[in-house]
Amino acid sequence: MHEGDHPDLLAQKDNKGRAAKAKQHHAPKGSAHDHDHDHDHDHDHRHDHHQPAKERSTAKALTFLLEDARDYAMPGIILLTLILSWQGAANRLLGFDVSLIGAALGALVIMKSTAIVTWQKRRITSGILVSIALVATVIVEDFRAAAIVALMMLFGEALENRTLRRTRRAIEGLLELAPEIALLKVGDAYREVPIESVQVGDIVLVKPGARVPVDGKVVDGFAALDQSSITGESMPVDKVEGDPVFTGTISMQGAIEVVAERVGSSTSLAQIIRIVREAQENKGEGQKAADRFATWFTPLVLVIAGIVWPLTGDVIRAVSVLVVACPCALVLATPTAVVASIGSAARQGVLVKGGMTIEGAGKANAIILDKTGTLTFGRPQVEEVAAFNGQSASADDVLLAAATAESRSEHPIARAIAAHATARGLNVPSTATFEQVPGMGVRATFNGRALVVGNRRALADLPKGAAAAAEEWLASREEQGFTALVVISDGTPLGGVAVCDTIRPEAAGFIQELKRTGFKQVMMLTGDNTRAARGVAARLGVDDFRAEVLPADKAAVVAELKAQGYQVAMIGDGVNDAPALATADVGIAMGVAGTDVAIEAADIALMSDDLTAVPGVFRLSRKAYGIIRQNIIVFALLINAVGMVFAARGDLTPIGAAVVHNVASVLVIINSARLINFKIGSARGKDSASSACGASGSGDGLRPCKSC
Repeated sequence: MHEGDHPDLLAQKDNKGRAAKAKQHHAPKGSAHDHDHDHDHDHDHRHDHHQPAKERSTAKALTFLLEDARDYAMPGIILLTLILSWQGAANRLLGFDVSLIGAALGALVIMKSTAIVTWQKRRITSGILVSIALVATVIVEDFRAAAIVALMMLFGEALENRTLRRTRRAIEGLLELAPEIALLKVGDAYREVPIESVQVGDIVLVKPGARVPVDGKVVDGFAALDQSSITGESMPVDKVEGDPVFTGTISMQGAIEVVAERVGSSTSLAQIIRIVREAQENKGEGQKAADRFATWFTPLVLVIAGIVWPLTGDVIRAVSVLVVACPCALVLATPTAVVASIGSAARQGVLVKGGMTIEGAGKANAIILDKTGTLTFGRPQVEEVAAFNGQSASADDVLLAAATAESRSEHPIARAIAAHATARGLNVPSTATFEQVPGMGVRATFNGRALVVGNRRALADLPKGAAAAAEEWLASREEQGFTALVVISDGTPLGGVAVCDTIRPEAAGFIQELKRTGFKQVMMLTGDNTRAARGVAARLGVDDFRAEVLPADKAAVVAELKAQGYQVAMIGDGVNDAPALATADVGIAMGVAGTDVAIEAADIALMSDDLTAVPGVFRLSRKAYGIIRQNIIVFALLINAVGMVFAARGDLTPIGAAVVHNVASVLVIINSARLINFKIGSARGKDSASSACGASGSGDGLRPCKSC
């Protein structure tokens, strides 16, 4: 740790010039480094800064190498004794078959590990079958067969361990994303400090090529960050002042100062690592069933072998039955697929909480989508301002009246109206009185005028003739998918404001992709009125929708579908939708990076808000579920059953039984390993509806966009 003499690496700039300078290279204040000099300096610093991470990576690689050497050492020794036995000279020199040494060593290793596991689990384990088989083979003095069986079992175990380490390495690799050193700002200089010493509120510098050490917000500078490790996004994301950043992301270009908001174990990266580790221990029903089956299957095999021996009079047949029937493939069938799936998803910005979630998502055949924040961006904006015929007011007058009435409201629609008025250059005053009317809108007074902005309920007290034009306009806009509001001044409807929550451009394609993925029921939930909901559902191709649904009622809709026999998945924001997410068989939260509640509420958490990743998650789960069934039915049960028949008939020697046993286990692991490189992202789902809100231009000059 040392006090650095780095000057401020961020060029001074005022707020107006920030955007213009955002893509310039930030040189130190008062310096005139040319490109080459900066490049060399940054390269050298980056090398020093990341040296601990490189050393850690080298140490981990060495650890894996040593673990491989340990696993393969005993099979190597046994193989050597077999070679010496076949050569014959050692046998003559020592006066006994050298393969006995290999058989004894192998048996001791297997029996020791079996004894430990049996004691820990307090039940008969599969290792007992092999241990008995080895002892029986030695007793009948078939030393080479015993040595070969031990060799095959230990070599197979070593191969399994190596493959499983490779699978888990994808998960443990997340640890490499966390930097050990941060550049802490102290006055006008920066000090290299251990990451553990950074506190919330501290400001750290992230240079080009360096990893962000904390979760926080940019307070100065510009950078293009590679966020793939957290959100799964493939392209760098530009970050400027006020934007959030996450631990472990890399600055591909530019330097930024970040104020720390989350450090240590509270960062998004730390949460990902914790959840993924916990997920590996979360067993699904399939794995629990396999474990239960293996528990009673082992004693059953002992009984079968005990029957085969006296019936055939051949102890070798009984030994072959014990070896081939060892249920290792069955025990590995589910956890290998689950670990591979979780690791693959985690590397792509998706947190899957265990085997139960994988199985649930694999079986899901109905999906409920919360419209706001899922099919839309959750950011309302004004789409149209209209002055009713017969009124002298202009569209700007209508907008100003609406913005004035809403000036003291914190509702998102009120903020959208205020923002649109400001963008039009209107000076919005504050009202003298203000009242929020639940289920209708707002009432306010300004300069003696009574202003009302609300839905069609606001027309209830008006004469029927006065409300006719407003009713017609509201109905038209609601059918097009808008949230339509009428603006009333002193009992006279001046005009209307149509607002829409911007629908994601990929939403329509996303719905079609869900159907192609195998969902029989796709339902949208929204708090909008029925007309608006019907318009959005029709344009997106949603099968069914429920309108005017309150957050508290969403869980009831989920329960209703479950009662109809569906396996239900629910996608929401993870906070307001927490009860519904918990009720669903599989709850999915989107865009949850940095959100504790959302991550904890969901079974599956997408760190980004990319809709196209959702079908990929279900494809991964369905593939994993299919692989689990293949592993259990084909590679575990079928091969075991056929092997036991051949062994009992005398067609399979102990050596052949060991080969069959290990082939089954290795096939399970290889089959599961296909999930490691599964790509969740979809090239589909990019098509959009012709217009997100479905409206055409009004010609009043107050439409901010042609497609909301």
